[in-house]
Amino acid sequence: MNKHFDYLVVGAGLFGSVFSYEMRKRGKSCMVIDRRGHIAGNIYTSEVRGIHVHEYGAHIFHTSNEKTWEYIKQFARFNHFVNSPMAIYKDEIYNLPFNMNTFSKLWGIKTPEEAQAIIQKQVQDLAIQEPQNLEEQALSLAGRDVYEKLIKGYTEKQWGRECCELPAFIIKRVPLRFTYDNNYFTDPFQGIPEGGYTAIVEKLLEGTMVRLNTDFRDFVREQEEAAAQGREFISYDKVLYTGMIDEYFDYQLGNLEYRSLRFEKEDLPGCENYQGNAVINYTEREIPYTRIIEHKHFEFGKGEGTVITREYPAAWKQGDEPYYPVNDEKNNKLFAAYQKLAEKEKQVLFGGRLGQYRYYDMDKVVEAALDMVEKEAHV
Repeated sequence: MNKHFDYLVVGAGLFGSVFSYEMRKRGKSCMVIDRRGHIAGNIYTSEVRGIHVHEYGAHIFHTSNEKTWEYIKQFARFNHFVNSPMAIYKDEIYNLPFNMNTFSKLWGIKTPEEAQAIIQKQVQDLAIQEPQNLEEQALSLAGRDVYEKLIKGYTEKQWGRECCELPAFIIKRVPLRFTYDNNYFTDPFQGIPEGGYTAIVEKLLEGTMVRLNTDFRDFVREQEEAAAQGREFISYDKVLYTGMIDEYFDYQLGNLEYRSLRFEKEDLPGCENYQGNAVINYTEREIPYTRIIEHKHFEFGKGEGTVITREYPAAWKQGDEPYYPVNDEKNNKLFAAYQKLAEKEKQVLFGGRLGQYRYYDMDKVVEAALDMVEKEAHV
């Protein structure tokens, strides 16, 4: 009277979907559940008048691993979008990443030698020997002008704290590029899937049983009650859990910390071009959002009207959506303790940015999922 699966996959995001797809190819059965009302996790894209809207912030697939690039291209045709964000500071607009176009606008210079000399002088004048916080670290790497206009306010909004209160390790380096190249990523492969990211996950999950609006603990309890009452229930040999690892263990060792985000979407059917670029950052502390995304520019202006999203950083509390792990010394130590608990759960795998408490770019999510598949295939 029960349906049995080899794996219950908790989370219909990219990690869980790649894992399910590959395990099914290897003859294993998977059921996928997700507490949200849609598949694809944070890479979910909706469609508005032909515009694919990145509902949880801008996602550009980029990688230096050709094998990973060829893998993801099985599921979509990618365009040749190159991420070239802009930054607005008061009434000034600059190119990102920090490159010769940025420096030329800042100082009215033309050559890399001039730019390097200005930065070097500013750094030397500050004479910071051992940076004690993020502010000193950034100043010692980029000088005062770049820090004050393009790093300080944006970073303080992101973290909800003054830069002088943040640890130095958050900024290990500042990408200063002395070329006139606005390509944000140095990876040789990048683009946006034509048709949006949701279509990729639909293909990955094709033929897999998926249940949405389903919380893991509620699901487990429901199946246990059904089995006890002699009703049809669902059983499984192993679990892949892509939710928060501390939540899985009922926060018994304490809460891991995250930063959250709030998105304010605005549909502008009467406007064909709001800002002229896919992503524009706002680096002043006084402006509450960190950036505005205009989604149609990810696909070169396709679609009628336009849709924009303002992205606001937010403090995280239990029950909010966790976006970025706070990988400082305290949280990494707590995560290591949770990992020890996880090692005792012989029939449970922990994957993804929440299960493994780390920030993952999409290509690294795919690679980590494939690595887990290979390990499972040889168990």
